[in-house]
Amino acid sequence: MLPLLYKFTSMKVFISGASGLVGGNCLKHFTEMGWEVVGSYFSFQTENTVFYDTLIPEQPGNFDVKAFAPDVIVHCGALTHVDYCETHVEESYEKTVQSTINLIALAKECNSKMVYISTDYVFDGEHGPYREDAPVHPISVYAEHKLEAEQLVLKEIPDALVLRVTNVYGDEVRGKNFVARIVDQCINKQKLTLKLPYDQYASPANAWDIARAMYVLLRDGKGGIYHIGGTDYVNRVELALRVLSYFPDAEYELIPISTADMKQPAARPLLGGFVKMKFSNEYPEFLFGNVDSYLQAKLAQMAGN
Repeated sequence: MLPLLYKFTSMKVFISGASGLVGGNCLKHFTEMGWEVVGSYFSFQTENTVFYDTLIPEQPGNFDVKAFAPDVIVHCGALTHVDYCETHVEESYEKTVQSTINLIALAKECNSKMVYISTDYVFDGEHGPYREDAPVHPISVYAEHKLEAEQLVLKEIPDALVLRVTNVYGDEVRGKNFVARIVDQCINKQKLTLKLPYDQYASPANAWDIARAMYVLLRDGKGGIYHIGGTDYVNRVELALRVLSYFPDAEYELIPISTADMKQPAARPLLGGFVKMKFSNEYPEFLFGNVDSYLQAKLAQMAGN
């Protein structure tokens, strides 16, 4: 057992986009760990969230972040529909880059540290999985805007944290993530038709693990870029089959297809995902989960209810 060289300190945290998957898990975990946390929503309200429009900071209905005076601002909100971004460039810029610019200004006024959630799409997918020091090369509008935003945060906010994540799954109110949608359809005995690329690889991450990792990084005053991922490295077909294996009675049609044949508007990195060497070297005893551990726990919980 390594010695504990850090201190447990209480923090005040404002989370932009706390009604979503990553933000919601951060809100829950930080609160459970004893921090004072306020999480915001924009278009979809969830329990224990307040309204905040990152595009109109002076909106009268916005939560008063300055009065709350957070030690940390976590930015989880963005426009994540990759193909939509490709054909709606201005909206993509506003919701990903401009929202970040506005929160950077707010962080400066509050003298707050900032955390930005980024993606493996900042890479071109030719040489993955990627370490933090790998050269970036975005190949879509969404990716360009995510990279621009993360670079602004690192440039403007001292000791800012950028966590790059991908294929995030886990518990969320709306159950929008890929794994949750499959689970929900299986539980409800709905037939699934899945047309999935077999040549897109990534390291799926449980949002709960992302929240736990962010907590220790903030607690210990870390800064810079960290890659966060689970212990799986799979393509989309393998990921779907892994989930379906827990539902032997599920009715589904799975159609493997190449990314080129899908003819999506936005280019995708094929060999994406991460080598989380930096985080694991600093926290060798931190145990990440995977899709199996998540599903086993979820099904056990359901059986208990």
